[in-house]
Amino acid sequence: MKLGEISPRAQAPGRGYTHASTIVIAMCLGFPLATPQGAWAQASGNQTEATQAAGAGGAVDLPTITVEARGTAELARDLPFGVTSIQGNDIAERGLVSVEDVLRSTPGVSVNSSGGANVSTMYIRGVGALYPMSMDDTSVVVNLDGSPLTSRHISLGNLDVEQIDILKGPQGTLFGGIGEAGAINITSRKPTRTTEGYVGVEMGQDGNRLVEAAAGGALSEQVAGRLAIRYSAFDYPMTNIQTGKPVSEPDIVAFRGSLLWDVAAGTSVLMSAERQKASEMGENIVLRPYGSKPKMDVTPGIYDDAEKTLERYSVQANHTLSFGQVTSISSYTNAYNISPVVYDAFIQRAIHNNQNATEYWQVQESREKVATEDLRLGSITGANVFWVTGFSFLHSDRSYDHPRNTYTKYGNKAAQFRDFTIDRYGVYGETTVPVFTDWKLTAGIRHTWDSKTYDGTYYSGSGVKTGESLSMSDDFTTGRVGLTYALTSGVNLYGTLSRGYNPGGYQEYAVAAGSSSYKAAKINSVELGVKSEFMDRHLTLDGAVFLTKVEDNHLLSYDSKTYVSSAVSADTRSRGAELQAGWRFDNGVTVTGGVIFIDGEIQTSVYGIGDGAVLAGNRMPDIPRWAGTLAVVYTRELPPVLDIPAPTLTARLDYQYVGERPADPQNSFDLDAYHKIDTRVGVSSGNKEVYVFGRNLLDDHYDLYGYFAPPSVSYGAPAPGRILGVGFKATF
Repeated sequence: MKLGEISPRAQAPGRGYTHASTIVIAMCLGFPLATPQGAWAQASGNQTEATQAAGAGGAVDLPTITVEARGTAELARDLPFGVTSIQGNDIAERGLVSVEDVLRSTPGVSVNSSGGANVSTMYIRGVGALYPMSMDDTSVVVNLDGSPLTSRHISLGNLDVEQIDILKGPQGTLFGGIGEAGAINITSRKPTRTTEGYVGVEMGQDGNRLVEAAAGGALSEQVAGRLAIRYSAFDYPMTNIQTGKPVSEPDIVAFRGSLLWDVAAGTSVLMSAERQKASEMGENIVLRPYGSKPKMDVTPGIYDDAEKTLERYSVQANHTLSFGQVTSISSYTNAYNISPVVYDAFIQRAIHNNQNATEYWQVQESREKVATEDLRLGSITGANVFWVTGFSFLHSDRSYDHPRNTYTKYGNKAAQFRDFTIDRYGVYGETTVPVFTDWKLTAGIRHTWDSKTYDGTYYSGSGVKTGESLSMSDDFTTGRVGLTYALTSGVNLYGTLSRGYNPGGYQEYAVAAGSSSYKAAKINSVELGVKSEFMDRHLTLDGAVFLTKVEDNHLLSYDSKTYVSSAVSADTRSRGAELQAGWRFDNGVTVTGGVIFIDGEIQTSVYGIGDGAVLAGNRMPDIPRWAGTLAVVYTRELPPVLDIPAPTLTARLDYQYVGERPADPQNSFDLDAYHKIDTRVGVSSGNKEVYVFGRNLLDDHYDLYGYFAPPSVSYGAPAPGRILGVGFKATF
């Protein structure tokens, strides 16, 4: 099956477009925020000066990590909401290939994904759409280097990442009108005037391979550059019984080039271009239970022509004035995806109770072109009063089509073609001011204007054509107010009230006129917490309790026998508590960890859904009541060997627990709890390191998602099993 040949609308991304002409040269806010790493980091173990000193027996504190939350340097303990920061070195050492992997490893963040390159659902603290209606229907803002990125792209590779920050609670003030659950801030490494770089290679079981490299430095007195490339590959954990081989062997190729131009004192411009291509990544829909060796019964090579490409171009600049800083960013993103959604013969036989049933597949094809700009004016770093005000704009043209399926390989029978546009404008401001001794008040507000159009063309099984053209507009206000009290020099208490919003729109799965529209969701949230540092920053301890209520949370109604969907909604409530800590000992040992409890509940009943009613009192899908992580890192300097400079041993053990959670809003069945253990042991000398690693040592094919097809069939996607491997990395 040639996916590119069977769709009349297939087109390589970017054809007919001049990328440079879509970029509006502007400026980006890029000032980092300082925050204690230990309280919020999910892992530690970077080869930093602090770590090396600990290995030599020196007394050190937990490192200070910056996060780009509000665009200027602030201590995280001064922010009235929770922040989790994961450093780029930790991401690499733990083998977290994609942003999705990073989010799955973070307590309080849940991801529902079937393994494809273009579909995912995210929740933070139990807040998020019960099932996303479209690429625009997300409760979590994803930002890459300051500009928004569709959440459907989190399956792509972590390319030269500096750090990933997870901002918890509604972030609608500074990160756009759709951050009702929180924001994911991805920061890539920038060019510097110092020549530096790295090269790394990994080889592991089940086809796991990784080659990556980056280099940068000064190109002239005013210009610095950086180039990063990455290739990763792996085998899907399911065996195709027709071939005895893995169902698919995906790979991702990525590169990014960036130039930093110091135009004049106080003025700089950063330009970057990035491209990623994922091949043979299709959605995994596997009959449960998987057993020790998950298997499927599909046509060999059915995913061979699956492809996703992402191109992104941005221009950032910054100019410092006597009274503040002018910053903005412009970006252009062009994405294309084509892949089959396959229900294999095992699932078809079980659903239809017919031993002669064969596989069913449907091609999904999407395009997305998004231009964004953000312009803001803010306070100077370190000012006693923080303030920022700005304007943002987003324009999106996209399509989501089902051009063919098993029974209609040619012609337009049972096909659907859907085109969407979005124009979104926003004005915003936020400030933090001292109000009394040891008290600070934070207040932020944003008003957003949102307009959308939809054109759908639907073909019946007999080839009869129908269609609809719709439009909607909305405007809404989001924001927050928070109060922080410095109990001591190292302990802050805070409380925050937030208002979030997820606009209405048009779903991507409509098969007939009248089933496309969905309503806006509204959220109110309260959070109380403490952020603290003790023992000269050897120990950090942070905690929070939270309550959120969502009105008209989005829920996609689906019938697994007819594959027909429609848009419905239900009110939800999430409440819970989290605690995270870090402790660096003087003997080279660092311990970090976190635990979270979430009680997520659906509060209104919804009937008339193809696969069963959703009842008030049901638990939120994909949200475990309990989850936690624990990371232990040990660093020690070893005696010299022959003429080799004194080597350093670094060993780490990462443990993750995810509790039992409902597979769907109907609460048809629960996905089992699981324990995941990863380890890595490396020996470095100078700028080179050799290491061995083990991931998912318990060899548990836990569920990445689950779904129930009445009356008795369940399916999902199994996680990869145990992977052992070796690697080498050199830096300069």
